[in-house]
Amino acid sequence: MAHLRHRRHALLAVPVGLALTASLGLLPGVASAAPQAAPEAKQAATDGPLLSYVVNTSADRATVARVKKAVAASGGSLVTAYERIGVLVARSANPDFAKALRAVPGVQSAGATRTAPITPAATTDVGKPEKVKLPEANAAAAARLSAGGAEPLESLQWDLPAIKADQAAKINPGSRKVTVGVIDTGVDDTHPDLAPNFSRAQSASCVSGKPDTSPGAWRPYNPDKDYHGTHVAGTIAAARNGVGVAGVAPNVKVSALKVSDKNGMFYAESVVCAFVFAAEHDIAVTNNSYYVDPWLFNCADDPDQKAIAESVARASKYAQDKGTVNVASAGNSNFDLAAKAITDNSSPNDKGRPAQKRTIDPSVCLDVPAQLPGVVTVSATGAKGQKSYYSNYGLDQIDVAAPGGDKYQVPDLPGKDGRILSTLPGGDWGFLQGTSMAGPHVAGVAALLKSAHPKSSPQEIQWLLKAQADNPGCPTAPYDGDGDGKVDAVCTGTKNVNGFYGFGIVDALDAVR
Repeated sequence: MAHLRHRRHALLAVPVGLALTASLGLLPGVASAAPQAAPEAKQAATDGPLLSYVVNTSADRATVARVKKAVAASGGSLVTAYERIGVLVARSANPDFAKALRAVPGVQSAGATRTAPITPAATTDVGKPEKVKLPEANAAAAARLSAGGAEPLESLQWDLPAIKADQAAKINPGSRKVTVGVIDTGVDDTHPDLAPNFSRAQSASCVSGKPDTSPGAWRPYNPDKDYHGTHVAGTIAAARNGVGVAGVAPNVKVSALKVSDKNGMFYAESVVCAFVFAAEHDIAVTNNSYYVDPWLFNCADDPDQKAIAESVARASKYAQDKGTVNVASAGNSNFDLAAKAITDNSSPNDKGRPAQKRTIDPSVCLDVPAQLPGVVTVSATGAKGQKSYYSNYGLDQIDVAAPGGDKYQVPDLPGKDGRILSTLPGGDWGFLQGTSMAGPHVAGVAALLKSAHPKSSPQEIQWLLKAQADNPGCPTAPYDGDGDGKVDAVCTGTKNVNGFYGFGIVDALDAVR
């Protein structure tokens, strides 16, 4: 399964001089005294594993057309071409496919998006969900609904008052013109808390790398395993309808962009498809609670990893240029993303070959999509307002923070559960914790800001998120997240901006005032 880990503002180098390279590649050869027969084309090998590839080219018709021909000539089949951003998705069993494509004029990078063969057709929560059944969970709260205006399970949602979302809903619960796209494992749109706000016209499955908008394609493969996206969707936009829980922005629309395959893997071609779909279907905010498999960090000195990072970066920028705010979770490894070195011993995680222990520099090896330029990177907090014990952090790497849950920070509420309660497939509700749960709180507040300021650009929405955030500052005592007596992380920075909270914990009430 995919996990989250991230940082931002690491720029991707784009080779220059591509037009010159393309021109030189088209120059005719020098004429010889006697014509020679053209050499016979060598048949491309097809004895390797069937893998998926992303090919990044100049975004002009001539180059794209030439690369399409090269895909076929190199033993590949084209899945789709996102010509607007110069990203092609292909499949091939030729072990030298990527190498052959990199030699084509106009190709800037090309690489396999996985190490394991494609099989016939993960996430960043920590632990399995604990389900909460409505009738037995809080019957007393349900009885108080008509008097207090709260949802039946809202007394268990410590996270809403933590960012003043309960107060914000009384002023502005969000605009029906604003849609948040959940790029994830799929969403159960039949859930009673989600059905009122679900937008089918803005939903699709992108698992193959090409959007499938057939009815229900966006739903989870296996409701018992692929619950992650439904939980995220409820945190963002569960309706205030007298059923279950409430979302941060309970009146905005929510859509599903399913990108995880049947094995729970989030591959680059699927994520590229989702960002492009969001850009072209008027989706105001995307939530990204995952990292792109199979590499926890994508290093530019590896041609496959470079191609993965570049393709997703092009797609996320395309969405941002079209007006979409992209929010991503920072990850659950308690990594200092501002450190000079991080040990990654989990990549690749798709079992195509054994994971290798490697030391990476997080300033140049990117956690995708959270470290991409323009993406809002989110750390997690618990019920006591402190950094969650698992949450990644880092000065100038975290933009804002939000409730993600923490089993060690127990709230003074009826349930006394420090995790986040939200929707699950099949009409259920359950607790989860992780930066996966923090990201949708920020996506919900971004949706409220877009509702209050419909003409604001993604950059302006990001600025408002940061300006309105409430920063508790670095803790005065050494940080011991799990209470074992050992220092688990060191916070650096100021009261205004620091490594644990970025600019601070988001504020939904300020967003709608």
